[in-house]
Amino acid sequence: MYPSDRQYTKEHEWISVSGTTARVGITDYAQQQLGDVVFVELPDVGQTFDQGGQFGSIESVKAVSDLYCPMAGTVVEVNTTLVDRPETVNADAHGVWIIAIELSSPDQAAGLIDAAAYTELVS
Repeated sequence: MYPSDRQYTKEHEWISVSGTTARVGITDYAQQQLGDVVFVELPDVGQTFDQGGQFGSIESVKAVSDLYCPMAGTVVEVNTTLVDRPETVNADAHGVWIIAIELSSPDQAAGLIDAAAYTELVS
């Protein structure tokens, strides 16, 4: 159910690392809990975040949830599609990334969980 090519946080974000960069999104579980997403607050390119730092928020018809950076890094790209079409997160949570970061501490991956552990966490 949860892709094994990425790692997860207990706050329901996923991160997919490729070399020194990574893409970050929310899990299918998170989007189900939120309901219909109506707005995604994106950071600016160039902003730097610590591991666990809040980089934005996601708003649904039910609630607003903060988004946390799974690993420390600098934002190198934001998914601007989400400005006009935030509901794409609901359609494909694991296919739609929110930010891309240049990792400042790749060794922080040790603090994340794999797909099996995440599945257990949300079941």
